[in-house]
Amino acid sequence: MTLAIGDIHGCHVSLQTMLDLIQPSTEDQIITLGDYVDRGPDSKRVIEILLDLKKSHSYIHLMGNHEIQMIRALEAPHHMDRFLDPMCGGQETLDNYGGSFESIPTEHWDFITSAKLYHETESHIYVHAGLSESTPMEDQEPETLYYKRFYQGKAHFSGKPYICGHTIQGDLPTNNGHSICLDTCAYGGGWLTALDTDTHQCWQTNERGQSREISI
Repeated sequence: MTLAIGDIHGCHVSLQTMLDLIQPSTEDQIITLGDYVDRGPDSKRVIEILLDLKKSHSYIHLMGNHEIQMIRALEAPHHMDRFLDPMCGGQETLDNYGGSFESIPTEHWDFITSAKLYHETESHIYVHAGLSESTPMEDQEPETLYYKRFYQGKAHFSGKPYICGHTIQGDLPTNNGHSICLDTCAYGGGWLTALDTDTHQCWQTNERGQSREISI
């Protein structure tokens, strides 16, 4: 099984409920699509769960726009206002770590900064936000991968469908045939969505500990 998990945004109950529900084996490939931090109740706990997952499973984590905004805020002071803007939710993340960047453990920073821009297999492409349909993945502009909206996307010239998050879809993920968006607003009272990209079975969990299964 190849399992893709959409935007988590600090929703640690949803994430742990998802992993307990699916119980992926060590032979399964797990890919998280970015946006681990900001807005939700406990970004620190989310990264702790994912670090534990990385130790025991085949796991790839992608860079989301909220991770890159966090990195830029630390590296360049003029990016701090954007990170701390209530729309971004960076203050919630800092609060989870005791109020400052200096309190963030090195292991957590290493996790954030080592995130991949994309992951490509023989059958699928995995990105946080979107891609340029006429450009090979190795030549994609990072800002496109971080920020492009799902409704702007077209089929990639490779013929491979791409799996993404970033653009909220409401309660259910959207399958356009050439692309699937898994952002179902876990932090805003919605669902965290995971997709088996081989079978199109989906699991959804929320911060109330509820779960359900759907197919798309």
